[in-house]
Amino acid sequence: MAARLLPVLLAVLLAGLAVLAGAGSAGAHAALTGSDPQQDSVVEQAPKEVALTFSEQIAVDEDAIRVLDPAGNRVDTEETPRSLGSGGAQYAVKLRAGLPDGTFTVAYQVVSADSHPVAGAFTFSIGAPSETSAAVPDQASGGGAVGALYGIARYLSYAGFTLLVGGAAFVLACWPRGAGVRPMQRLVAFSWVGLTAATLAMLLLRGPYAGSGKLGDVFDLEVLGGVLETKTGAALVSRLLLLAAAALFVAVLFGAYARREDPKERRDLTFGLAIGGTVVAVGLAATWAMSEHASTGLQAGIAMPVDVLHLLAVAAWLGGLTALLVALYRGPAVERNAVQRFSRVAFASVVVLALTGLYQSWRQVGSWSALTGTSYGQLLLVKVGLVALLVAVAGLSRRWTGRLGEASGESGAQGAEGEGAAAPDPVEPVTGSTPDSGDGERAEVVAATAEASERAEAEGRPAAGQGAEAEAGAPGTESAATARVPAQADPAREAQLRRQREAASAATRKKRRDGDPERSGLRRSVLLEAGIAVVVLAVTTVLTTTEPGRTEEEAAAGTPASAAQQQGPVSLSVPFDTGGKDGKGTVLLDVDPGRSGDNALHVYVQDPGEEPLDVPEVKVALTLEAQELGPLTAPLERISEGHWSATGVQIPLAGSWTVSVTVRTSDIDQVTVSKNARIG
Repeated sequence: MAARLLPVLLAVLLAGLAVLAGAGSAGAHAALTGSDPQQDSVVEQAPKEVALTFSEQIAVDEDAIRVLDPAGNRVDTEETPRSLGSGGAQYAVKLRAGLPDGTFTVAYQVVSADSHPVAGAFTFSIGAPSETSAAVPDQASGGGAVGALYGIARYLSYAGFTLLVGGAAFVLACWPRGAGVRPMQRLVAFSWVGLTAATLAMLLLRGPYAGSGKLGDVFDLEVLGGVLETKTGAALVSRLLLLAAAALFVAVLFGAYARREDPKERRDLTFGLAIGGTVVAVGLAATWAMSEHASTGLQAGIAMPVDVLHLLAVAAWLGGLTALLVALYRGPAVERNAVQRFSRVAFASVVVLALTGLYQSWRQVGSWSALTGTSYGQLLLVKVGLVALLVAVAGLSRRWTGRLGEASGESGAQGAEGEGAAAPDPVEPVTGSTPDSGDGERAEVVAATAEASERAEAEGRPAAGQGAEAEAGAPGTESAATARVPAQADPAREAQLRRQREAASAATRKKRRDGDPERSGLRRSVLLEAGIAVVVLAVTTVLTTTEPGRTEEEAAAGTPASAAQQQGPVSLSVPFDTGGKDGKGTVLLDVDPGRSGDNALHVYVQDPGEEPLDVPEVKVALTLEAQELGPLTAPLERISEGHWSATGVQIPLAGSWTVSVTVRTSDIDQVTVSKNARIG
């Protein structure tokens, strides 16, 4: 049966890995919502500093914000950005004095409060736009080979935590006899090893993951020292310390607890392990809650304990489900009451998951539009669908468990009434196989050999393999009896026969139970549950690296372009020189309210002494090259000396508009000057 269902399990596993592969680089959870100077803006004078505003708290270092001139050289003071307050979401860097005109590039690479790196770049211009050769890294922060390895380690850490906590809880709360079962010991022990290895890998990869993106920095002690000073580094170190305590718990569970036979001592040890294991499990879950999504945003003080409960419920359900699957396929007979106890634990876990998941969904999504219109919301819908499917399959498993109970009652009644019925086992198992056997055919061969040996002894014939010994003796019954006496007196032979009978008995039980439709149905449904759980865990891992829907919508509402929409009138200062007498001056241009739609345009012409300059003609045209709109001319009217205006100027789209101003100072002296302005 397991061989036939293995392709199904492999398919869902590959689907889970495909979800992880399709996630790409980690999505950033802190978005740039504003800057000063603004993106694509043109300022008259060089600013003293550049300030960036993010949607949530960030962590910075000396290279977090870099400002590059048109030649690609750094023009900031290369100091650690200065916090401007705003809860750690706004930082500024100072610029050097005497910057020339041209286009400057602002590149940033920071770490958001929920541990995810975010990087980007934009430009602004001083005086007038120019060509720029400044280059920023093509690779997104958190991407590349380092990002892929970090994502795999993150997935393995979640899987290790789920199997470690869920497997240990299954043994302690549902199937105490499983503490002495080797496949169960391997499951929990390998989960501990996997979680520990994944945590170490994340600790080493964290520096290049959030910084350079180079694999060569993995073993850089200076980079590692910087990681240890961060919130994420502290969480990973705390997780390693708690895993040391978990190793002691596992050793006691599969050591002293498995060997303890006195009921009172076993109860006392169970109580101690339950308390200690709960403390360790809560601590491990808290290392995620205190460093990722739950630690930032709305109601962080409530969200973190809720996240701990969510993680523990996931582990109890999915980890326990995997332990049950191992018990059904690889372990000895697992008692029906153990399956029923796990069914109750799983039901309680699903209730906790529903309540905590509902709260976390509201907190991270916040609106129906974000649920359907953001990547996080869409992934959340996929996860909800998978969990609903998982619950449906779990309900099917509960039905199979109920049928097993009914079948047990009927068989017990028939056995009591039937003549010569064998006495029922003290505890009816759900399924059975010898530990580590893994080969029913070998057991059947051994069983056949044992039966043949017993028939030979009953008929007075030599057993298989003893023909040569019988022929060597005297012919007849005496020789057969003489050959049997040494075999019966030989302890090694007796042990061999005992093992053969045990193997035959196990093979018979396995064959009978594998043919039981109720038990086969339970095993298939549990295997399907485990396969869906693999995909659910993959989607959950991707969700932890995706920008929450609420944050994405808030960032979209506060992007630099939107900020320009809310900034008020757009003001430009454009110098001109027609080359004739009194041909030098400055045009001051105001666009009010400076957004798409109906606008008022005011133009002031000044001489070098900033006095109004009366000129014969002024024209203004606007062009949006990105959309191939324009030039749109503005019908200017002279209001007073040096003052021209136009009302009802329609700006159809938001974007970076080129404003061209034509100034004529005489019949033959005329010039056209341009500047870019971001108009909403």
